[in-house]
Amino acid sequence: MISPIEKHPFEPFLPEGAKILFLGSFPPQKHRWCMPFYYPNWINDFWRIMGLIHFRDKDHFCLPAKKSFDEAAIRTFCAEQGLAFYDTACEVRRLRDNAADAFLEMVTASDIPALLARIPDCRTLVTTGQKATEVIAGTFGCPVPPVGGWIDIDLSDARLPARSDRTSRPIRFWRMPSTSRAYPLPLKKKAEAYDRLFCT
Repeated sequence: MISPIEKHPFEPFLPEGAKILFLGSFPPQKHRWCMPFYYPNWINDFWRIMGLIHFRDKDHFCLPAKKSFDEAAIRTFCAEQGLAFYDTACEVRRLRDNAADAFLEMVTASDIPALLARIPDCRTLVTTGQKATEVIAGTFGCPVPPVGGWIDIDLSDARLPARSDRTSRPIRFWRMPSTSRAYPLPLKKKAEAYDRLFCT
């Protein structure tokens, strides 16, 4: 039986003055969410990493009694820090009943240059997994950066049909370690990699 097509459940989060755009592949199934925002799975460590980097406390955004993240605090933090979020797919099929990228079939890719056009101050694009990284490399015709590393690309290099909003803009493309616990790297080491992103 062919799996149904899932549409992205969230709107892009693009605060005014955003400087960094984080891109994953696609959110997990809704039953895995603890909040209706990006990186919603309680056992995904993205928000613990942000807590460690910015507040020296991995539980800063956690509500342990609810096994949930503090969505309101996260939204406020991201808006203040200029952090934008979306994913590289806006429609997918799940080939298995889990959240693994390996079993996601991308049906419709997100228009990343159009997202970047909406946040003109953004000069940093960050992928948080292998599938998202491969999509961006294909979109811009560039090599895949090493995990924890970056390469420089230009918005005008996007391999899309001619369009009126095509403009030149330097973008630093970072490929970060996955924040999934399935990725074999300790939380502290992941946080060190993400800290380099914010310090560069």
